Amino acid sequence: MTAARALARIADKLQANERLDDSDGIFMLTEAPLTDLGRFAVEVRNCKSPADEVTFVIDSNPNYTNICVTDCAFCAFYRKPGHAEGYTLTVEEVMEKVGNAARDGATTVLLQGGHNPEIPLQFYIDLVTESLRRYPEVTPHFFTASEIHTMAKASDLTTREVLEKLRAAGQYSLPGGGAEILSDRVRMKVAAKKGGVDTWIQVHREAHELGMKSTATMMYGHIEEPEDIVEHWNHIRELQDLHHGFTAFVPWSYKRGNTPMQKYVEESGRKPAGAAQYLRILAASRLFLDNFDHVQATWFSEGKKTGVVALNFGADDFGGTLFEENVHLATGHDNKTTVEETKLLIEEAGFVPVQRTTLYERLRRFETAQPAV
Repeated sequence: MTAARALARIADKLQANERLDDSDGIFMLTEAPLTDLGRFAVEVRNCKSPADEVTFVIDSNPNYTNICVTDCAFCAFYRKPGHAEGYTLTVEEVMEKVGNAARDGATTVLLQGGHNPEIPLQFYIDLVTESLRRYPEVTPHFFTASEIHTMAKASDLTTREVLEKLRAAGQYSLPGGGAEILSDRVRMKVAAKKGGVDTWIQVHREAHELGMKSTATMMYGHIEEPEDIVEHWNHIRELQDLHHGFTAFVPWSYKRGNTPMQKYVEESGRKPAGAAQYLRILAASRLFLDNFDHVQATWFSEGKKTGVVALNFGADDFGGTLFEENVHLATGHDNKTTVEETKLLIEEAGFVPVQRTTLYERLRRFETAQPAV
């Protein structure tokens, strides 16, 4: 099939509200003209969200421990048990971080850490209950799927039982980190100790069955092939069909600096994922993931200029302010913003900024913004 015919087929499917298949996904990632993908993605985005608005959340992303036994090849943040630079904060120390975020106006704290088997389950429960007791205005968007698995192993419980205890403590939202690429071929090379695809899917499926919401993420730009990305899309699209438990899809590119995998990736001849690849993946994700309401652009991982452009490639959300972030920082990637700058960046892209909650409830539309063009 020629590129023109493949593009026309995608256009026809979108017009007829037909689901795209694997061949469409591969074509979008490899051959489709980027401008056409962007145009299609904007049309789909505007059917799901107000065309003139882009949302954002005021949040922070602190960590409670950097001690980890998982040895992910892409991670520069973790330290093995016994390392001189390893740390585990107390509940009080974590609450100080949550309090700082709350005083800065945050409505969400995304708390995550390494996989430290020495931490008892009660520590995690206390983090949720104390956060809600002291800062009820802040949503505890805590703990990735792989952290839930660590809690389960350390406490001799199932992941569902851990989730039930967190839910009973008041938590109703999980971050999507730890997915990397949902392809066993890739995961066994970059994060073997996290297990296969099912280990991540299981936690999010169980969370959704318990009435919790979560995000779906993807880290690309390392050893994956287009087929792996399409497989990733299929896994999360199929799970979304069951419970519609994912609030948004959030892709970002692998940062090489100081990671165990850096030398291997560089010697393989792969260039770092750039802006064009990010825009392609973002637009194609919007088209393939037809049952996702929100697709998030990221000023943080891809840079502010690329983040602004991405808002015209199918994204309806600009992520969070991330007052504190340490995982990417460990790779040498340092990018900061403020609430005012976040609003300004959205306006510069031609949209009205709207502050939202963790679950994409609208809090405030900033009417001073210029109308979309």
